[in-house]
Amino acid sequence: MSEPLDKFGAFIVENLHDKMLYELEMLLRGGCKAPELQELQSRVCTFTDAQKHLIQELAERIIGMHDLLFAIQEQADAAGGVRLLVEGQEIAKLSDGLQGEIFGEDGWIVRFSKYPARTEVERSRWAKDQIQKMFGGKDEDVG
Repeated sequence: MSEPLDKFGAFIVENLHDKMLYELEMLLRGGCKAPELQELQSRVCTFTDAQKHLIQELAERIIGMHDLLFAIQEQADAAGGVRLLVEGQEIAKLSDGLQGEIFGEDGWIVRFSKYPARTEVERSRWAKDQIQKMFGGKDEDVG
């Protein structure tokens, strides 16, 4: 793995993924102090633990990291005008698909997030199993 690629991965996980999940966690626990969030927070606090857990799961799935990374990769592949440099290196050129860097047991979410990525690990194992079934054998590079 490239050091600039990992730096970018840690940055985007911390500032997009984890920040959103932290803010959601604060809202669900009733810890937000912002006046504009008080009414929403009071409604959310009436939810059961199961409903709160469902909201957390949904949030993990809809944070826009995949789409953002895919768009950055497309721009680089098409020689578009958007370039993202870390330590002078174009991030998209260091990966065969930025959007895939977030997934898997060795992906950015698992490696850099402060939040458990249980569902991510489960999806990655399932995908790895499916690939092995499709192509046969054990591919150590998959997942």
